[in-house]
Amino acid sequence: MTKTEKSAGWRFTAGLALPLMALISRITVRGMENIPAKGAFILAPCHFSAIDPVVMGIALWKAGRTPRFMAKESLFRVPVLGAVLRGLGQIPVDRAGQQRALGPMKAARSLTKSGGGIVVYPEGSLTRDPDLWPMRGKTGAVRMALDADIPLIPAAHWGTQILMPRYSGRIRFFPPTPITVLIGRPIDLSAFKGKVLDQKSLTAATEILMVAIAELQGQLRGEKPPTQRWDPVEHNQTTTGKF
Repeated sequence: MTKTEKSAGWRFTAGLALPLMALISRITVRGMENIPAKGAFILAPCHFSAIDPVVMGIALWKAGRTPRFMAKESLFRVPVLGAVLRGLGQIPVDRAGQQRALGPMKAARSLTKSGGGIVVYPEGSLTRDPDLWPMRGKTGAVRMALDADIPLIPAAHWGTQILMPRYSGRIRFFPPTPITVLIGRPIDLSAFKGKVLDQKSLTAATEILMVAIAELQGQLRGEKPPTQRWDPVEHNQTTTGKF
């Protein structure tokens, strides 16, 4: 682990989160060998519960790496909170105005420099799919991976929808909820490297990622994922926030 990953802040955070989650869940992580022992990477999981980031954070911790997430740049200016975010190595992203499009690229360069890993939810929000399959992805995760030339690793989990159902805000404390995390092999993006990254190519690369995530989730569910991703726009749904 890097110096940041060995920080007292992370040890304190893990010391709180791990025992608490152990009381209400039984988390199994498969495919940990696909997480690099060192160096930068992007972990792209499915997303259908507000507690997903905690579970994915624990999965990375068990794999010997510490979790990082992108957070709004404005949060880093909040007293105390900003210091905590910086101390834990979280990555600020400016989501306003013209800087919004540059956010993923700046985050990728920051990630490469620090040699850390980051969790990026390619759907950008909790899935709108009524059956909780991954919906249409956004291009940020792929853009980051190609810009910085770092591994993009798909992941899926199953069980968090029982521990905390989508948008319910309620946690099931007993009995402990079994949750399985499955980490896949890095996505092969060689066909897109060294080429102009226009919207068409980024969308195509993102669909490859979403197919991989859906297949991993299908393995956990013992079901075959749909061949087409749910598109919120086609169903008159918002693409971010609650719906």
